[in-house]
Amino acid sequence: MRYRHLDPEPLCVAEPTTVGTYDAKTRLTELLDAVERGESFVITRHGRPVARLLPMRPRVNMAALAEEFREARKGVTLGISTKEAVEWGRK
Repeated sequence: MRYRHLDPEPLCVAEPTTVGTYDAKTRLTELLDAVERGESFVITRHGRPVARLLPMRPRVNMAALAEEFREARKGVTLGISTKEAVEWGRK
């Protein structure tokens, strides 16, 4: 079952590309376009990693997601009463 308001984070399988600070500064727009396509970068200063440039995670609308779960659960039961379930859980 797929929920509209819960988009999984894209998996980053490949190692991020390393970019020096000068290149990052001069090519920022190009890097941002690549990040929008799902790529990620490590920005280095003198060969030492100092920052990551990653795609943003989509925000999850928790209220809408909870409502979708409520709708999906409607009419679904365990086949036993709440009291029986509590008693079974205490065993």
